Amino acid sequence: MSTPSSETSAKSLDIVIVGETNLDLILYGLPEDMPAERELLGDAFITTLGGSSSILAHNLATLGTRTGFVSEVGSDPFGQIALDFLKTSGVDLSHIRPKPGATTGVTVLLPHGKRRHILTYPGVMSELTVADLDFAYLTSARHFHLSSLFLQTGLHAGLPELFDQLRAAGLTLSLDTNDDPTDTWRGVLDTLLDKIDILLPNEDELLRIAGTSTLESALDALASRVPLIVVKCGSRGAVVQRGSQRDWVAPLTVVPVDTIGAGDSFNSGFLSRYLKGANPLEAAAFGNLTGALSTLRPGGIAAHHDTRLRTDFLQMHTFPASIE
Repeated sequence: MSTPSSETSAKSLDIVIVGETNLDLILYGLPEDMPAERELLGDAFITTLGGSSSILAHNLATLGTRTGFVSEVGSDPFGQIALDFLKTSGVDLSHIRPKPGATTGVTVLLPHGKRRHILTYPGVMSELTVADLDFAYLTSARHFHLSSLFLQTGLHAGLPELFDQLRAAGLTLSLDTNDDPTDTWRGVLDTLLDKIDILLPNEDELLRIAGTSTLESALDALASRVPLIVVKCGSRGAVVQRGSQRDWVAPLTVVPVDTIGAGDSFNSGFLSRYLKGANPLEAAAFGNLTGALSTLRPGGIAAHHDTRLRTDFLQMHTFPASIE
């Protein structure tokens, strides 16, 4: 697999992401076991940008990656609030479409220490189709990324052909499925695995995709199908599988405030370095840094949005990337 590099710098974008835009409503301090018909009091609440795709787009742009984002929002206040969050990051929003009469999706998150309840109303996020996409815009980028595969059901019918067309146009492709609410892990996913360059799951998602019970067996099952698999393993760091080569990349230990969006933030660091020509191990190490950075503020974007925190943190911990 070739690594994107300066030879394709004539492209106007480094990456284009097609995905969902919604808000995260995060209520802290509730008990994990919540009885019905009782008034339960939280101790903190925030409204912030949600959606794996939009968090990734926001954080990539703050890292200096030329990022285009294709999405839909509803014609409601939630959609405008989400767009306001995205505008501050420098993402190209020229292909985000407010959809008249539709409602923006929303996710309610209830963190309980290392575990959390995640409740999502999809809204417009399931309505985007391949026919809605501007192929010329997609191919103005060097790389294409898709997150939240199982929430974007409107795209499924056209994705295999689209992926073939993007590859023929010279783009590299990455996929982060995120969770499957139906817990079936079937359908278009099986076809797409043979068409992508990079798979970016967390450990639990990898096991479910492969249908196995251990990380090692899952990687063994998928290594012949996907050239590069980068697995987020939380406090254990990340594992990088390239063909038969398997390497662990050590985490950066921090005291987390909130782990919401840490996986998407890992993706932003990995892809930002990878698209600058870093080898996968260096890119994963940077992903560990940006994932750790994300946990220092509530929600998925606040730490990256804080320019001083982001700059100081990355300067303190980062290292120059060598080029393969």
